[in-house]
Amino acid sequence: MTRLLAGSLALALSLLLSSALLGVESQPSLLEQLKSADQETRRQAAAQLGDVGDQTAVTPLVQALQDPDEVVRQLAEHSLWQVWSRSGDATVDALYQEGIFFMQSGQLSEAVAKFGDAITLDPTFAEAWNKRATVYYLEGEFEKSLTDCEVVIRLNPVHFGALSGMGLNHLQLSQLKQALGAFERAFDRIRALVEEVRELLREREQDYI
Repeated sequence: MTRLLAGSLALALSLLLSSALLGVESQPSLLEQLKSADQETRRQAAAQLGDVGDQTAVTPLVQALQDPDEVVRQLAEHSLWQVWSRSGDATVDALYQEGIFFMQSGQLSEAVAKFGDAITLDPTFAEAWNKRATVYYLEGEFEKSLTDCEVVIRLNPVHFGALSGMGLNHLQLSQLKQALGAFERAFDRIRALVEEVRELLREREQDYI
């Protein structure tokens, strides 16, 4: 099972690279291809939607998270994060990318400031709220993180990352019932992925018997 997951991930990365080299089709065409009965067509569409997709591509990509093909599911998740990371405004996107740089560099206060600037310019940019929530969590500011996660969900109800973040914050605050509810809502978004993890856990448990 582990080898299968690794192989699927490698294939997904290969498809992402090939789609970048071959060029990208229009979003309406890709959304139609995402519903194709042909597995390879769905894979290419899921990969390319990350480059051209806007908010109208979110629902089809979320639906693709339950595609019978694992590679399509992985590519759809990757593309969702790409779509969510674009506000449509160059200045806002630049501030967001600066925030990402500071966050990855461990400069958390600077990251909070940059994400805050992006939010000020575009309060509807859910991913800026989500990334600031992540930084607050890393700083141990769980109440602030939870508040930002709640804004993300209001702006983007299918954001499974923010739902998971809410669950983690509730756990840190010893709010177990709320944590369970948030995780269950997140699992509804990525049920197919959860089933794979459960299967992997079952296999590992067998290894220790």
